[in-house]
Amino acid sequence: MKNLFLSAAIVLGSLTSFASTSPIENTIVKTISIQDEYTEIKLEEVPSAVTDALKKAYPDAVLNKAYKNTASQYKLEVAVGDKVGSLYANADGTWIKK
Repeated sequence: MKNLFLSAAIVLGSLTSFASTSPIENTIVKTISIQDEYTEIKLEEVPSAVTDALKKAYPDAVLNKAYKNTASQYKLEVAVGDKVGSLYANADGTWIKK
């Protein structure tokens, strides 16, 4: 009789640990990216303050393309050696971190 109760307790105990698994929750992550609208401009249209700041900060940089937005901020696509990247600057030549 004791074995019957012991067996029943073990079986019920193992079933409750199996049934106590936590439910899986689905998490939805939304990413919103806000981009300023930049329009491409000629390299000659970039202010001299911006080109001077580029020459001072990156003497070996080659300016490939330039873009401007409505807030008179400039996006510069530059190449330094084999590395290509984008830099952002105000019209007065101060750098913007983006």
